[in-house]
Amino acid sequence: MILVNTDYIGGKQLEMLGLVKGSTIQTKNIGRDISQSFKTLVGGELKAYTEMMNDARALATKRMVAEAEALDADAVVNVRYASSAVMQGAAEVIAYGTAVKFV
Repeated sequence: MILVNTDYIGGKQLEMLGLVKGSTIQTKNIGRDISQSFKTLVGGELKAYTEMMNDARALATKRMVAEAEALDADAVVNVRYASSAVMQGAAEVIAYGTAVKFV
């Protein structure tokens, strides 16, 4: 499956199949959440949250690709990601794009 953030794939003619998306809501356990809150006192990267968001993006992408494969797509163009806080320490990540078939 080809994933691109452009609306074209060089040398390919595309038939649009429709919007596909994948999402997840992730949170860290309370122990990690407390340790990360202490990190805000001294500054620096919140590695547990970085890892959580990387995992969330990977899962959302996997779910988006599964939706595209169900449509028998060859690629997803205009791939985008969005995130939002759902509650303290939890974030939703969504991946979305347009499923296409090569003509």
